[in-house]
Amino acid sequence: MNAGSRRQFLGQCASLLGSGSVMAALLATATRQAEALPAWALRPPGALAEDDFSAACLRCGLCVQACPFDILHLARLGDGVTLGTPYFVARQRACEMCVDIPCAVACPTDALTAPAQGIAAARMGLARMTGPDTCYSINGTAQCGACYLACPIKDAAITMERRSAGGRVYFEPTVNAAHCTGCGKCEEACVTQEASIKVLPLALARQDRVGPLPRRGV
Repeated sequence: MNAGSRRQFLGQCASLLGSGSVMAALLATATRQAEALPAWALRPPGALAEDDFSAACLRCGLCVQACPFDILHLARLGDGVTLGTPYFVARQRACEMCVDIPCAVACPTDALTAPAQGIAAARMGLARMTGPDTCYSINGTAQCGACYLACPIKDAAITMERRSAGGRVYFEPTVNAAHCTGCGKCEEACVTQEASIKVLPLALARQDRVGPLPRRGV
């Protein structure tokens, strides 16, 4: 290799290294900006805890390609989710609870692992009644129950509990955290303009108090 070729080769190596450094810096920045999932973003079934998931996910997109219902998205800059990682928005389209969990099967790492007990053991998030003042069933506007009817494991994950107040009898959608998979079917089906029931990332849902939730501008 002559001197000119060596200079060219070294220049190409430096360029590649520089590109890698830029990409690494972008990923690091995006990860810092998305230390916690936004209230509207949910991970696919079988995901590790958020920090472990972000570390294990290769950003390969195989889970997104494997989803037969086109539910999953790969995060882009500005999405508020760690760059290149998969997520879905329940209000747009809930998880269809595939029995074979193809997204998890397609994952080349343990970032997504199909639960040994099946899809009913998945914990993508946790449903919370975030708008009792707007829920038609609770405030007496109508006997709605859309969230209950949409739940794929109704009477386990969600029930309609009979309540009474001020001489009025109503039925309140009540979530059982031990059985809720976080699929998002209840949120997708809610008929109020701003969903009265929402599926939140586990870390957020388990907080004692949940303040006003930001809307997803999509």
